[in-house]
Amino acid sequence: MDLPFAIRRDLTQFLQYVRLERGLSAATIAAYERDTHQYALFLTGLKRASFAETTLPDVRQYFESLTSAGIAPSSRARYLASIRHLHRFLLSNCRIERDVTEAMEIPRAGRHLPDCLSPEEMDRFLESFDDSTPAMIRNRALFETMYACGLRVSEVITLRQRDVLADLEIVRVFGKGSKERLVPIGTAALQWIDRYQRLARGSFIRSAETDDILFLNVRGKGLSRMSVWKFIQEGCMRAGIEKHVHPHMFRHSFATHLLEGGADLRAVQEMLGHADIATTQIYTHIDREYVKEVHTLFHPRGQQHA
Repeated sequence: MDLPFAIRRDLTQFLQYVRLERGLSAATIAAYERDTHQYALFLTGLKRASFAETTLPDVRQYFESLTSAGIAPSSRARYLASIRHLHRFLLSNCRIERDVTEAMEIPRAGRHLPDCLSPEEMDRFLESFDDSTPAMIRNRALFETMYACGLRVSEVITLRQRDVLADLEIVRVFGKGSKERLVPIGTAALQWIDRYQRLARGSFIRSAETDDILFLNVRGKGLSRMSVWKFIQEGCMRAGIEKHVHPHMFRHSFATHLLEGGADLRAVQEMLGHADIATTQIYTHIDREYVKEVHTLFHPRGQQHA
C-alpha cells in the first residue's frame, strides 16, 4: 500500500531526525522505523491523507487492532512510545496542531520475574569447565566474567583486553547505545581471565588482527552469540542442570544474588547500566516469601491468636 505524500514526507523526516539523535542503538532506530511505518499504513487504510487528520479514536482503534492481533502489552507499550515520539516531532515542527497520543495510556503488562540460577547451580555450572583445554579455560573465564559483572552477551563478546583494568578490579563496559559504564569484577573472574590470557588465548590467535578482543574463537575473531549459547548448553549437560539456561540468565543471577546478599538497589542499577531504577526493581521479588515469613513470625499482629 502506497502512503499519501504528506504522510510519507513527514515519516521520512522523522526517521532522519531519529537517526541523528545521539546515543540511540541501531536496534532502537529500526524499531522506530517499523513501528511508525506500520502505524502510517493503518492510517492510510482509514483514508487519512496526513498525520494532521489523525484523531484520538484513530489511535485507539489502532491499538485495539494490535490487541486483537495478540500483540503483548510490553510490545504495545513500545509501539505507543514510538508513535508518541513521532507525534511530538510533528507538533514541534508545526505539522500537526495537537498531539492526540497524549490521552493514550501506556498498556500495562504483568511483570514476569526473571529466571535465574541458584548460587549452588551457578557454582556447578562454572565448575563444569575445567582447565584441560584452551577452549575450556576460555569458556570458564567467559562465564566467570558474565556472572561477576552482570554483562549482556553482546557486551562480553565485544569486551577488549584493554577494558579489563585488573589493578583496579574494574571492567569498562560499552552497553546499549554505546553508553560506557565501569563495573567491579571479583578476584575469581580476574584469576580466570589471567589464566586464559597466559595459557589459552595465544592458541586462538591466527593473525595480528584480533582488534584486542578478549575472548576469541578458533579463527582468531570474536565469539558469536550462538557460540555462547552452545557453550552454555554443553556446561549445563555436564553440570546436570535441566532448566532452560540462556545468556541473559547470568545477568539476572548477578542482580538477584547481589540483592539477596543485601546490596543496595541503586548500586545494582549502576552496575547493570539501567537508566531507570524501575527496570532494576523487577529483581526485588527476591526472598519475598522469606520476608513474608519474617513478618508473620515477628510482627505483633502477624499471627492469628485464639
